[in-house]
Amino acid sequence: MDFLQNNLIYSIPLLGILGIIVMAVKSAWVNKQDAGDKNMQELAGYIADGAMAFLKAEWKVLSIFAVFAAALLAYSGTITEINGKPFHSSWIISISFLIGAFFSALAGYIGMKVATKANVRTTQAARTSLKQALKVSFTGGTVMGLGVAGLAVLGLGGLFIVFLSYFDVIGTDGAVSVVNMKTAIEVLTGFSLGAESIALFARVGGGIYTKAADVGADLVGKVEAGIPEDDVRNPATIADNVGDNVGDVAGMGADLFGSYVATILATMVLGQEIDAKTDNFGGMSPILLPMVICGLGIIFSIIGTWFVTIKDEKSNVQNALNLGNWSSIVITAVASFFIVKWMLPATLSLRGYEFTSMNVFYAIMVGLVVGTIMSIVTEYYTAMGKAPVNSIIQQSSTGHATNIIAGLSVGMKSTVIPILVLAAGIMSSYYFAGLYGVAIAAAGMMATTAMQLAIDAFGPIADNAGGIAEMSQLPPEVRERTDNLDAVGNTTAATGKGFAIASAALTSLALFAAFVGIAGITAIDIYKAPVLAGLFVGGMIPFVFSALCIQAVGKAAMDMVQEVRRQFREIPGIMEYKAKPEYEKCVAISTKASIREMMLPGAIALITPVLVGFTFGPEVLGGLLAGVTVSGVLMGIFQSNAGGAWDNAKKSFEKGVEINGEMYFKKSEPHKASVTGDTVGDPFKDTSGPSMNILIKLMSIVSLVIAPYIAISASNADKVIEVRAQTEIIKTIDSAGVERTDTIKNDIDTLVNR
Repeated sequence: MDFLQNNLIYSIPLLGILGIIVMAVKSAWVNKQDAGDKNMQELAGYIADGAMAFLKAEWKVLSIFAVFAAALLAYSGTITEINGKPFHSSWIISISFLIGAFFSALAGYIGMKVATKANVRTTQAARTSLKQALKVSFTGGTVMGLGVAGLAVLGLGGLFIVFLSYFDVIGTDGAVSVVNMKTAIEVLTGFSLGAESIALFARVGGGIYTKAADVGADLVGKVEAGIPEDDVRNPATIADNVGDNVGDVAGMGADLFGSYVATILATMVLGQEIDAKTDNFGGMSPILLPMVICGLGIIFSIIGTWFVTIKDEKSNVQNALNLGNWSSIVITAVASFFIVKWMLPATLSLRGYEFTSMNVFYAIMVGLVVGTIMSIVTEYYTAMGKAPVNSIIQQSSTGHATNIIAGLSVGMKSTVIPILVLAAGIMSSYYFAGLYGVAIAAAGMMATTAMQLAIDAFGPIADNAGGIAEMSQLPPEVRERTDNLDAVGNTTAATGKGFAIASAALTSLALFAAFVGIAGITAIDIYKAPVLAGLFVGGMIPFVFSALCIQAVGKAAMDMVQEVRRQFREIPGIMEYKAKPEYEKCVAISTKASIREMMLPGAIALITPVLVGFTFGPEVLGGLLAGVTVSGVLMGIFQSNAGGAWDNAKKSFEKGVEINGEMYFKKSEPHKASVTGDTVGDPFKDTSGPSMNILIKLMSIVSLVIAPYIAISASNADKVIEVRAQTEIIKTIDSAGVERTDTIKNDIDTLVNR
């Protein structure tokens, strides 16, 4: 036990390496599966080549951004003093940033690489049984999940060990230097900043790509030409399938990699403020705890994957995935009890709030419960056969407009329970362990990220498998099996987005608390006009961000529609299968549009906190962050759930639905209305909606990085203490009934304004 205590910190990156080893084993298994006939492999090759072409084009642009941003961070790290206060940073933060950016891009690449191999192998497996198709597609998703979690734990744990040594955090006598620890963790924030920056561009760029292709393919292929969604004759169908990989796989991988890292880091930043000298880890147990829980979460997620299996064609795929998810959550809950009792001292305190180690465990339970409830609620609002989706189906019978109205209504109503659950989770976790409780609750929720992402990534693999089956004109039973997986995948994708948004809300609050501490402010006073203005501007940003994302999809989709119409018009023999469409031209349209249009939304997230912080100060920036967080969480839930419900309402017509006693199928008028709803919902659920969680976290991390530069000076801190003292005098005088409060209040106003 002494050996483990003395070497616990070194076990953290080893857990990440374990995840990567298991990932490699599962990836090799996927590669060994049968890839089908020559035609299937050719179609899969088009998809893989298109996905790689997009990533290369995206990486060229992002590499320029990364180098420029790293140079700025390196310069900032050379500053040693600001407003008379020592500044705890180093030029090494630029290296940390570049490593975070690289790992984020690598996580997306790993997922996309295996997804483009697993898709055609899932199609081939579906020719034999639903059970084998699920096994191949879910194993492909597992590679993605383990790759993201393994790289995150390896990167954070490994860099933390390096920085502890480089900045001499632990002295020869074993004592921890508080000042040097601040420097180490400040530099470590660069890793999270790099990860979230790449995640935002990957998510927005991938989302624009996939939905431009999807909308273009649907409008011309299904609506105008009347051919199936993934018909080989549709020039945009390859771009559509490529989009599933670059958006829902590479984009989602980078997204959850950033969320995972930001959650752990936020807890570490708050953990360094806790006095835990009585523990057995040199007082570092509150800092190490989130990394240990998330590292062990990789093992618990691996165990959870063993439960994802079905018996026969009639088995419920959703139940199998739920069993795997819940088993990993339960194991995490049980293990957390022993980890917390072993690592943390009996009592702790953060910013005057005292709590016990058991209270920390209760906060972790809150995070796991919140994540579970969010998944259940999201599944209810987006799954086929449930009341919300059925309501959209019923209202499709009266036309396109009522379908749109029904979908918007479902999306808006779906915010109620998640927000109440989040509010209860925030209050409960704070009650148990203060701000550290909120942060560790988010870390507990993210502990099973490998499992969550495996479930999420399986969806686009199944979607691609269905597309290849359609394009290869395989027997109907093959498409039925892939459609079964795809419909469940739509729900799991929505569930994953709801999970990511919930974790982002808790993580942003933790980052916000860390920002307040570093910036030297004690409260965000909305009675002050500039702060209230910042709150309103912050609330507006998610709307502008969403508008730019949706507008970008619209622009790119128009180009795609024109290209598909041109090919149908100018290339004779396409509709008779006598000529091949020019797939590469549609791929190029989506690639160029996504790279071009992703820049402005990304710039808003990165530049706005810097402008507001340096122009108006930390308190106004705090108001801005509060507005962005509340508005962004609501927008994210609304858009993701509305889009998911629209999508599954459309898919319901493939098996047939009953409306007012009459059965309706594909190509019926209600089905056409549902296609319109799905087209509107596409950019909601796959572009702007899931980008909300990155937006709010990235703005919080940027604010945390610049906090030392805009922090109030030492003299201002003294004024705040004086204000607090005079506030106590006011309370005493008020209770005594003496009428001299106005003069003292004026003195306080003068101090604050000064």
